[in-house]
Amino acid sequence: MSTVATLLSAFVLSVIALLVFIWTQRRGLLDGGARGAEVIFAPGEIGRIEDPASTLQARQRLQAELGNGARDDAAARDELQRRARADASTAPLVFFFLCCAFTWLLVASAAGLTASIKLHEPDWMTQQAWLTFGRIRTIHLNAVAYGWAPMAGLGIALFVIPRLLKTELVGARYAFIGAALWNAGLIAGLGAIALGASDGLEWLEIPWQVDILLIAGGALIGVPLVLTLLSRRVHHLYVSVWYMGCALFWFPVLFFVAKFPGLHKGVQQAAMNWWFGHNVLGLFYTPLALGTVYYFLPKIIGRPVKSYNLSLLGFWGLAFFYGQVGGHHLIGGPVPGWVVTLSIVQSMMMVIPVVAFTVNQYQTLQGHLKALIFSPTLRFIGFGGLMYTASSVQGSFEALRSINVVTHFTHYTVAHAHLGLYGFVTMVFFGGIYFIVPRVSGREWPSPRLISTHFWLAAIGITTYFTALSIGGWLQGEAMLDASRPFMESVALTAPYLKARSIGGGLMALGHLVFVWHFLLLLAGKSQGRDSATLLRAI
Repeated sequence: MSTVATLLSAFVLSVIALLVFIWTQRRGLLDGGARGAEVIFAPGEIGRIEDPASTLQARQRLQAELGNGARDDAAARDELQRRARADASTAPLVFFFLCCAFTWLLVASAAGLTASIKLHEPDWMTQQAWLTFGRIRTIHLNAVAYGWAPMAGLGIALFVIPRLLKTELVGARYAFIGAALWNAGLIAGLGAIALGASDGLEWLEIPWQVDILLIAGGALIGVPLVLTLLSRRVHHLYVSVWYMGCALFWFPVLFFVAKFPGLHKGVQQAAMNWWFGHNVLGLFYTPLALGTVYYFLPKIIGRPVKSYNLSLLGFWGLAFFYGQVGGHHLIGGPVPGWVVTLSIVQSMMMVIPVVAFTVNQYQTLQGHLKALIFSPTLRFIGFGGLMYTASSVQGSFEALRSINVVTHFTHYTVAHAHLGLYGFVTMVFFGGIYFIVPRVSGREWPSPRLISTHFWLAAIGITTYFTALSIGGWLQGEAMLDASRPFMESVALTAPYLKARSIGGGLMALGHLVFVWHFLLLLAGKSQGRDSATLLRAI
């Protein structure tokens, strides 16, 4: 495609997007007023918190302890009953997704820690080909990218969207079948990678023949959400629905274009690779996580988001600006200069939706910061929201040529990727799961101490990981740019930072073991007799 055709296509798409935006405004689907922000609450429910007790009686006791009340009238009772029916309709399906997510989290943790240790102990566990760094690191990436993150994110979306649409989930059996196909495809894909069969593109290593299962599974998972949307009982679509719904639309487009056999070759293939690699984070995982934040944060503190207009600005800013961000990974490559420049501009423009989210989160939490002390969900989500701001601002400046020339091809980029996908996305998903599990299982989490242990292991682990690789990566980049220093010096100087990376990764993996063990204790009935919210600290 010529440059003129590409620019013309971008212009046409922008005009279409603008027309869609105008249509949504005229239909009231994106109401920017206070009414749009309050749609997640039942009548008289503002001022009440919902965290994370499994029974109505326990929640009422929690309201009384915090001094919050709510009007008890027929309209409120009716909406709360609809919410309860929505939760009941999603419970078995969401529980299945979360069980898959827990499993893939352990697989990804084991593979990732193994790969990390191999960076400073290259002769460790080399007897089997599938344990070599090239394969085990790829297994880790795909177990996170197509195992843990989608199962957790989609499970949360399947729980939240029927609540927001105030109706029961329609067609859950399609999602069950889809999840089974997806997980079967992922097992086959990881097996193929372990045996050495790979398509050879980062984030796209699973052979395309196996990806057919992922495509079919993903399509079936999306069917219930579309059917439920068509049967909704609300006129206004809350911003979380837009985030989560668009994530489910964007990902199939990204995946189909990237994996279509023989469609991309040579330099075009490299450009496509980073277009997909960046957009799968920004247009799939990120919207699912932001939708999670925008639902659970107001529900937990019993207060609508401070500025609904800022939440809409954040959504449309992400939609308009993120599409071409990945091109900055091709700085110095044989691609047209305007492609890289466009990517850098888009990266800097991402500051707009990030600032909108950050300001909105801060203003919404003002006066309610004590919830961070006792709420497991809010503590994880609050940490994740801060990491979204940090990773996004860092990514914008990392795209600048003056900074990219140092960080390119270094461990600095790995640190940035983990800050986004773990520090932000995964921590937010952890928070959502702590809220959802009592709802879908009817049991409270057994131990606040285990929740606190999980949080601090994960938070300290990712902080150690990110700090070590950021410093080591920057020094590595400076050494590689110095023509007077041999290349092996740039490799050797990273050794202590790679060991610190393994320490951080080990803390994160230990936190995951605590998380899964706690979940197993809940399933085993160890919370029997606990009918009140499992809070991190007594109120």
